[in-house]
Amino acid sequence: MTMTQWFLFFLILQVVHFLGTWKLYIKADRKAWEAIIPIYNAYVLMKIINRSTWWVVLLFIPIINLLMFPILWIETIRSFGKNFTVDTTLALFTFGFYTYYVNYACDVKHIKDRSLKPASNFGDWASSIAFAIIAATLVHTYFMRPYTIPTSSLEKSLLVGDFLFVSKFHYGARVPMTAVAMPMVHDSIPMTGLPSYLDKPQLPYMRLPGIQKIKRNDIVVFNWPADSLKTMWGDNSGEFTYKPIDKKTNYVKRCVAIAGDTLQIIDGVIYINGEVSKMPDRAKPQYNFAVDTKGQQISQRALRNRYNIREGLTDRNNNLVPATDGKYYLSMTDEEAQMISKNPVVKNITKRLTSGGKYNKGIFPHDEQYKWSVDNYGPLYIPAKGETIEINSKTIPIYEHLIREYDRNDVTVDGDKMYINGQLAETYTFKQDYFWMMGDNRHNSLDARSYGFTPFDHVIGKAVFIWFSWETNGDGIKNKIRWDRLFTVVHGSGKATSYFYPFLGLLAIYFGFNYFRKKRKA
Repeated sequence: MTMTQWFLFFLILQVVHFLGTWKLYIKADRKAWEAIIPIYNAYVLMKIINRSTWWVVLLFIPIINLLMFPILWIETIRSFGKNFTVDTTLALFTFGFYTYYVNYACDVKHIKDRSLKPASNFGDWASSIAFAIIAATLVHTYFMRPYTIPTSSLEKSLLVGDFLFVSKFHYGARVPMTAVAMPMVHDSIPMTGLPSYLDKPQLPYMRLPGIQKIKRNDIVVFNWPADSLKTMWGDNSGEFTYKPIDKKTNYVKRCVAIAGDTLQIIDGVIYINGEVSKMPDRAKPQYNFAVDTKGQQISQRALRNRYNIREGLTDRNNNLVPATDGKYYLSMTDEEAQMISKNPVVKNITKRLTSGGKYNKGIFPHDEQYKWSVDNYGPLYIPAKGETIEINSKTIPIYEHLIREYDRNDVTVDGDKMYINGQLAETYTFKQDYFWMMGDNRHNSLDARSYGFTPFDHVIGKAVFIWFSWETNGDGIKNKIRWDRLFTVVHGSGKATSYFYPFLGLLAIYFGFNYFRKKRKA
């Protein structure tokens, strides 16, 4: 829906509210016209139901307002003596239209100074739960969101089993575009697989001001632009954006190139604007290596504990085993490869880089003109808002989908000509910034080299804090919890410091202080 459509929808809501409540406003010693003035009518309603005026703000926050509306329906009828369970049930199941019955058919009186204390323990419990959900949803939607690392694409930097807090205020919280959705769940209802949202209506894209812009090598959580394997291999027969943007699959990658950069990968090394990209010291890029031991077994304990190498071919008992050719294929950093090469059983170790020059339909932009590979890629310009490119046979395969889907234009391609919104285009000016997201585990990451650019409107937030970390393959609870990763920050230089024990200390001081304060009062 456009802003104009939403404005009309908002006006219709005001009319619906007026028709269902104007008599109730009069009975509360207010004027009938006060029920139809937008925003002011909500302010007056708070006075009528004896609730704080700051509730008005909550009514205009997407997602939060969905939780507030049922509360207002119930509070309104209770302010006029409708306190029975059947009244509450009818208010909920008629989506608030029960107020029409109260407004026109019931001889009710306004209870000016009604008690706000629930009449039963159940009511008290329900009220507390409702506002706890509202507070949690507000934080989850606009400030900080929990996230779990499910795959090894950022291995060594972020591990499988890390539980993150993702900041939404760093880049500016994105206002939910899906207007009707269950709070605090993503695209499906847990344990059911059913969608947790309605496709329509959709709010226009809006974002609150942020405190910083995305920087190179930030670890960013975003909605996966492709969200369908149908399009990963050049098959565009299916619908590409079958989910709303904010309900697409959540991904976390490192932003290796920002809007306006030119990216190139040469033998696995990333170049930005012609210079080698300088990675943070906590970033540990990994590659696939073939380790030849000439038939001798290599110690799993040595790999996992001494060398900290955790990816390779394993059996059912999670023991590392050689492939059919007798070699071990392991994912590790260059430094780890150098260390393991000194092991006496290792006869040869080879970095498995893929050369360019051969078309691979799984590599973006999925066009035979571009014979790129995961290790030899580009050069490629990353679009910036307001920047202009030429439209020709070279640029169409790279930017056509972006112009159509992400910048939302009507695009028709005829050979080396592109028609944008019905007009022959020789140039195009981008409407938003784009970014290039890649995993540190270079050969085991489904990233931008497969699906292309990430638009800024797909960005969720910045990974900032690891509050818990779970090692599935650990033996016993002591080894399953990665204690050195608890309460560590994601970005920064040097070895990450755990603030878990200082946190426990502060917690103990807090509870101790409260205990002695209460004891002294007693």
